[in-house]
Amino acid sequence: MATVQDRILIVESDPLISDLIGRQTLQSAGYQVFVVGDANAAIAKAVQLVPDVILANLHLPGLTGKDLLVALNSQNIETPVIMIAPKGAESDVIQTFRLGAADYILWPAREPEIIQVVERTIKQVRERRERERLSRQLQQTNQELQNRVRELTTIFSIGKAVISVTDQAVLFEKILDGAVKVSQADMGWFLMRDEASKLFLLAAQRNLPATVSARLGQPFDDGVSSLVAMSGELLTLHGDPIRRFKISALGQSTLIVPVRVQKQVIGLLVLVRRQPVPFSGSEQNLMEAMADYASISLVNSQLFRTVEQRARSSQMLADSAQTREKIMNEVLAAVKRELNGPISGARDALEKITKDPTLRWNPTQRQTLTELQEALITLSRTAEAILPLPVEQFKQGGMRVNLNDLIREAVNRYLPFAQHNNVTLVAGLPLDPVIVQGDGALLIQALHGLLSNGIKFCHPGGQVAIRLEISREGQAHIAVTDAGAGMDPAQTARVFEPRAQVEFNGQRRFGGLGVGLPLVKTIITQQNGSVWAESKLGQGSTFHVLLPIIK
Repeated sequence: MATVQDRILIVESDPLISDLIGRQTLQSAGYQVFVVGDANAAIAKAVQLVPDVILANLHLPGLTGKDLLVALNSQNIETPVIMIAPKGAESDVIQTFRLGAADYILWPAREPEIIQVVERTIKQVRERRERERLSRQLQQTNQELQNRVRELTTIFSIGKAVISVTDQAVLFEKILDGAVKVSQADMGWFLMRDEASKLFLLAAQRNLPATVSARLGQPFDDGVSSLVAMSGELLTLHGDPIRRFKISALGQSTLIVPVRVQKQVIGLLVLVRRQPVPFSGSEQNLMEAMADYASISLVNSQLFRTVEQRARSSQMLADSAQTREKIMNEVLAAVKRELNGPISGARDALEKITKDPTLRWNPTQRQTLTELQEALITLSRTAEAILPLPVEQFKQGGMRVNLNDLIREAVNRYLPFAQHNNVTLVAGLPLDPVIVQGDGALLIQALHGLLSNGIKFCHPGGQVAIRLEISREGQAHIAVTDAGAGMDPAQTARVFEPRAQVEFNGQRRFGGLGVGLPLVKTIITQQNGSVWAESKLGQGSTFHVLLPIIK
């Protein structure tokens, strides 16, 4: 089936034959037919017309059909040629196939034979053209895919750099390299706004002339970027419009993309091509993505600086706290030294007075002297306990802590105070270490609070016991038991509440130098543990602590 594109060139010197083939047969079938009488005219017409098929007589006058095939090949004309030869000239036809003939017609021939040969050849032409079209489309698709892969690879590498590179200058260089490469620009640069002067400085460049690149870190005005900075919108120029600006000295096509942070333009990405080839819509979208990466890097940089400043401030606060703690310890040590001397002197002087046989005291005076002696003893014990226990050996933070070591340290600490108050202090510890994860410095303060509370409320001659064991649930169980007056259920329920106070029946012997029970509960809770009390009036009290064990 012929189409309007199918053009047939007939090269035939015999007008009867050309009329029969052309007008009567091929035109009637719908083909466009052009007729020439010799090979020279055929070559010129083929160059001008580029027909789909050529029908040529083998025995043309002058240049023969064979000569026409050679001439067409020399002109790189790939139009298929059907040779017309008289019957009996089959050997000559075979030679034309060696020269590139596509098919042949033996003359005389009937119209259906002519139509059949032409349609077969036209079909081959169409198939070849379709293959060529598909090949070109495949090559174009492959090229586009390669471009997309290159773009995505560049985007991916820049995305990784944004979250891993903290040096802003290095990151801008990487983004600019990717932008120039992906957009196939000849040169490019980054302009960043200086907060102090509000001018745009040259922050990074690629392939700029030496006279321009030497201005790195200095204000740079290309004549058009300032317009983008004011509008905040992407701008592309090429050809005649760009010639009005200074940037035309560097190239004939430019793309300028604003870098925005919170709707404020703080930077500009500029790309330039020497030739007036415009940047495509996909390239513009890609460069906007690059500008977004630059914006993210700037925000990240600000966050990094904020985090670093906060870290430095936290470190300064921690250092200051340590310094204040040292100062406090030194002050307390000095107070202790200053108190010990006068208290010791006062006790010695009072003892001499009371034992002087020459002095006579009435009962009231002797009672007063006894009260003074007891008050001095209390002051002496308080002075001995005034310096906090050094806890450097118990590392702070979520560390592994051996509860056996902590309990031994706490018992050794409070044993003198128990003895002074006529209280026996005992400990029951397992043979194997009991390891928990927690803050050793805080846990030992909680133990101090429990032991101090037990000694404070224990009757003279009684016992305060601290035991450590593994509970049925596999947790560390600490129990501190005193032989005191005990508490009623209401007091027991409120004992860990702030401002809760249990009345002490009897003479006050020990003020309690450890942290209070509400703070004990806070410490244990922070260490993922639990604490509770059990007590009955007249039967003493037991304080329980559970802490998770590290396997």
